[in-house]
Amino acid sequence: MDLDLRKLRYFAAVAEHGHFGRAAAQLYIAQPVLSRQIRALERELGCALLVRTTRSVQLTAAGEQLREEARAVLAGVDAAVRRVHEADRGVERLVVAFAPGLHVSDAVRAFGTSHPGVEIALLRLHWWEQAAPLRDGRADVGLLRRPFDDTGLRVVPVGSEPKVACLPATHPLAGRAALTTADLDGETVLDTYARRTSSVEEKFELIAAGHGVALVPRSVARSYPRPDLVHLPVTDSVPADVCVVVAEGRRERRVLDFAAVAEATWRGEPLAAAGPGAGQVPQEVQVPQ
Repeated sequence: MDLDLRKLRYFAAVAEHGHFGRAAAQLYIAQPVLSRQIRALERELGCALLVRTTRSVQLTAAGEQLREEARAVLAGVDAAVRRVHEADRGVERLVVAFAPGLHVSDAVRAFGTSHPGVEIALLRLHWWEQAAPLRDGRADVGLLRRPFDDTGLRVVPVGSEPKVACLPATHPLAGRAALTTADLDGETVLDTYARRTSSVEEKFELIAAGHGVALVPRSVARSYPRPDLVHLPVTDSVPADVCVVVAEGRRERRVLDFAAVAEATWRGEPLAAAGPGAGQVPQEVQVPQ
């Protein structure tokens, strides 16, 4: 079957708001029209997507799955339309995604010197989505921190960074110079990649309020200093691998050149080292999980 993108956008709005009235207001359509479109989508798919009540709607298992799929599909369509418009205007544009705490400024400056005609936009990633924008087309190249799902991606590890324990300043361990993972036994450790919070700032708020501790990459801790938290080295923690990542199917010169420049700058190599390799597809490297 052909999936109607308009209906998919309508469904995504309802799934986001959990309410037909608010979704209809966002879409600037009448609520009965929206309801009919969602029912038509359910008939086309042959399954129920929503459980309707007088006050709200809840997603079925199929609806939850479609919400996840819709995010990628709609983002990919929007990115494709953007690239078509850029091609029509004769614009070369590169979207560089980066994980919280990682810096791409050196690579951006170096790339801009050799590619002055390419516009660069930066996309700061949520720590829980990481590679998704590279798959759906929102980003062309990324500087990511493992772990992430590398299916369909070409990955070049370029370094690693240690993790630190983030604790409330009032915590009994806060006065220590360093910790081991055994010191954190019995603590509520907030999973860095769980979706309990949508940002690093929210995670640090939870920790400061006494709801747990976290192991975070050192660069993240340094990017968010605050007096009510302390960050202590964890001597036996596994470092986080930093990688330059592109989607497997990308062959555009600007994408591959930037990936080569980013790899050279993060490895601390002379920029000339990126020259012979620029424009070549980075070799996929398997890193132990």
